[in-house]
This record gives sequence, structure tokens and C-alpha cells, in this order.
Amino acid sequence: MKKLMLFAFAFTITMSLLALAQDTAKPDAQRQPTRTTEKMTTKTVSLSGKVSNDGKMFVSDKDNKSWTVSNPDALKGREGHDVMLKAHVDEAKNEIHVVAVKKGKGDKQETGKEPMNEQMPK
Repeated sequence: MKKLMLFAFAFTITMSLLALAQDTAKPDAQRQPTRTTEKMTTKTVSLSGKVSNDGKMFVSDKDNKSWTVSNPDALKGREGHDVMLKAHVDEAKNEIHVVAVKKGKGDKQETGKEPMNEQMPK
């Protein structure tokens, strides 16, 4: 009886190891989509429009379409302004990833100069 139990235990261990070896031999079949697959679904475009007040949305001037911004830090300081963007567009997620930002046509150009504050002598 002891020999039969030992044989059954050894057989179970051997079969478990064989099943595990077969499962790990096929990593390509279970591979998750790679970053290159994601790039195929997105394209780089130039957009002009307005950034939302919270900086997380962008509304295009051309078709008045709203996009979710995946990297809102790129638009920091541009909230509520008209801008021109170069971005990767993911149509499936209705999302853009901002690559470059320029001031839009409607915004005034900043010169970087402070107005002169002169005081009249008494």
C-alpha cells in the first residue's frame, strides 16, 4: 500500500511539472499588445482650438470636437486659452497626447516686458 501511495504521489508531481513546462513554452501566444501596436492606432496631427479651464480637455476649432488630454501637464499655464497643438490622436479612446504647444491666433502675444511703474517725485 505504501508503494502505491508513493507511486501516485510521484506520478502527480511529474504530471504537474510537465503541465507547467507546456504552459510556459508558449509566451508568444499570450503576449500583451506592445507599445508599437499602440503607435499604429495613433497618428500625429496639428490641431487648433481652446483648452478647458481645468486643462484636461481640448475643443477643436475645426469640428468643435472635444478631446481628453492624456498629459494635462503639457498644457499647464494655457488653461482657457486658444492654442495650436501637435498631438498624437487616439480616435478609439477620443484622447490626445500633446507633443508641442503654441499660442493660438486669438491670444495676445506676450513680450515678456513689465510695464513701467514710475512714481512722480514729491
